[in-house]
Amino acid sequence: MNDLPPPMPSRRRQKRQKSFPWKSVLLGPPLLIILGMLPILFWFTCRVEPGEGKIAILIRKTGDDLPSGQILALKPEEKGIQLEVLSEGRYFLNPYNWDWQIDRITDIPAGKLGVKTRLYGKDLASGKILAEEGTKGILPDVLTPGKYRINPYAYHVELFDQITVRAGHVGVITSLVGADMLSDPGIGKVENNFLVTDGVKGVVVDVKDPGTYYLNPYLYSLVEVNLQGQRFEMSGDDRISFLTEDGFTVSVEGTIEFALERGQAALLSHRVGDMDDIIKKIILPRARGFSRIEGSKHPAINFIVGQTRQGFQNDLEVYLRENCENLGVEIRSVLVRKIQPPDEIAAINRDREVAVREAEKYEQQIAQARSRAELVRQEMLALQNKEKVEAETERIRAVINAQQTLEVQLIAARKDLDVATIQLEAARFEAEAMLLKADGERDAIKADNQAQEAVFAAEAAALGSGLNLARLILYQHLAPRIETIISNDNGGSLGSLFETFLSGTEVKP
Repeated sequence: MNDLPPPMPSRRRQKRQKSFPWKSVLLGPPLLIILGMLPILFWFTCRVEPGEGKIAILIRKTGDDLPSGQILALKPEEKGIQLEVLSEGRYFLNPYNWDWQIDRITDIPAGKLGVKTRLYGKDLASGKILAEEGTKGILPDVLTPGKYRINPYAYHVELFDQITVRAGHVGVITSLVGADMLSDPGIGKVENNFLVTDGVKGVVVDVKDPGTYYLNPYLYSLVEVNLQGQRFEMSGDDRISFLTEDGFTVSVEGTIEFALERGQAALLSHRVGDMDDIIKKIILPRARGFSRIEGSKHPAINFIVGQTRQGFQNDLEVYLRENCENLGVEIRSVLVRKIQPPDEIAAINRDREVAVREAEKYEQQIAQARSRAELVRQEMLALQNKEKVEAETERIRAVINAQQTLEVQLIAARKDLDVATIQLEAARFEAEAMLLKADGERDAIKADNQAQEAVFAAEAAALGSGLNLARLILYQHLAPRIETIISNDNGGSLGSLFETFLSGTEVKP
């Protein structure tokens, strides 16, 4: 039985075995895994995402080769570093064709400016520094403060300070590039052949007013010129000395105030120099020349006393103003503080001045004494007037007090009189009332007496006599008070007097 061949499967089983999808079972899971990883692979290999403050520099891997000496791909189909950069954002590139590099954007801070230098193109011609179309070199336009997306392989940015012209100053500009005026005398000339116009090398005739400027330092140079008032002290080595008509040496010290005119600032700074040069080359030589000429016309004594000293100062101011104005220097004032004469004249003048001062001192003392005397007189007059005013015030006060006292007493007397009058009138009315009352009472008593008399008369008539009436009244008053009557059996005379007062007792004759 073991040698028998295995039984042949049935036809249905063979058909089932042939139709089972063995390839789907074997290839399905890896394929799904690959398909699931494709988005992740695409995300990490093709994503270009410059963050904030970043740029992406693109490098093409495929395409035409660059010409010899060229570092940037200026055409889209050329290989190499591309001129344009990608700004902040998210991009997807084929890593087979592209490579990239993340770099920082160019930031020009406040108070600075940026000068761009082109790094690609043809070489500049000899003697030129500014880039022309398609050449390397410095670009004339500057970058003001801000952020710029600049390819560092295409341009180099150099930072410089901004230029600020302060208040009271102007900026004189010197153009460092342009046509050479000496090579072509017909180009760019202005007055005096010292200043130039735009496009020519040299000092530009137009100046800059106070403010902030962004000037390319490779193209322009700016010098600040002060237009505010300046003061020059003519003292020490700068004092003026000259010989007078009589051969004495006189020294003059003073102050000159001046300022530069705006329209001539560029010419002065280029032709003369800075402020010290303007003083030493324009103001001081003219002041010395005028002093020597005018000083030789007067003797030394005139510069010590008299009107010559003041006239010398005024004439010097007028002369300097007229001769410096056409050069752009405005003379505002000239003050001569001190004129130092020679010792020979100074001693005499000092003695004379001392005598004059002494005389003035005595005159002042006399005037002070007179003032004190006048002051004492005025004080005494003021005291006298004060006493008069006080006495008059006391008199007026006494009169007013007396008048007030009199008025008060009169008012009091009138009041007492009125009161007495009222009291008298009241007493009169009261006496009349008392009289009227007495008359009434008298009449009432009289009437009462008459009535009683009538009653007594009637009663007496009824009783028979007045004596019986009197006895009745007496009995009526005494009977209520009698309690006991003392008598004897014999009816003596004493007891018989009271028998009639006993109630219910009959009186027997």
